[in-house]
Amino acid sequence: MAQSTIEARPGETPATEAGIAAAGLVRVLGGRRVLDGLDLVVPAGGRAGIVGRSGAGKSTLLSLVAGLAEPDGGTVAVGGDATAAGRLARCALMPQRDCLLPWRTALDNACLALENRGLPRSEAHRQVAPLFARLGLQGAERLRPARLSGGMRQRVAFIRTLCAGKETLLLDEPFGALDAITRAELQEWLAAALDAEPRTVLLVTHDVEEALLLCDRVHVLAAGRVTLELDVDVRRDGPRREIVTSAPFVELRERALEAIE
Repeated sequence: MAQSTIEARPGETPATEAGIAAAGLVRVLGGRRVLDGLDLVVPAGGRAGIVGRSGAGKSTLLSLVAGLAEPDGGTVAVGGDATAAGRLARCALMPQRDCLLPWRTALDNACLALENRGLPRSEAHRQVAPLFARLGLQGAERLRPARLSGGMRQRVAFIRTLCAGKETLLLDEPFGALDAITRAELQEWLAAALDAEPRTVLLVTHDVEEALLLCDRVHVLAAGRVTLELDVDVRRDGPRREIVTSAPFVELRERALEAIE
């Protein structure tokens, strides 16, 4: 697909300045139009959440943004590049499963992206080790995955994703397999991690509350299109329980749930 420029709607970020831009995006799978004319703009450095029912096309959208597949219609670009190779070069995908290699330590797992780029393991260790201290994993560097909790494994997977050095992070239900308490803890942790290591972020989740806690804008996906966009203009600098029970937060959550239902 040739590189193209996608015009944004009035008041939105032009595609040439956008981290992610999709226009009229169509994807047909098994004879069904999973995506049917989807439009989406995520500003460079912005955090966007995609919520919707199972089968709404959320993961399909991620695969197109990541350059793992091509659309059947419309265009999608990352950093202004609409080619599959260009999107792939600019994105790092973190799936729901951590996919840690059981024979490698936590630090060795986190270093995989750097080693794949030809960096010696010792130098990769030197560069990645500070992230373990900064992101709450100090002391776990030499542990193998079997000795890590589910939350710790996801932190290691996130560090591995960061170390790919890509400008755009695609997070596909990163905490979906965790229990509710651990998930809530990691939502707070991820918000702080993204503040410390800013990227353009596209988060797919079934959890509306999670999207509102982590993202600047939440997009509801239904019938293959974005049917509602919510700007998350609520305070999120206090205790989590106070945030999610505040009247503005509850109003946004109810609007999103109503659009999904």
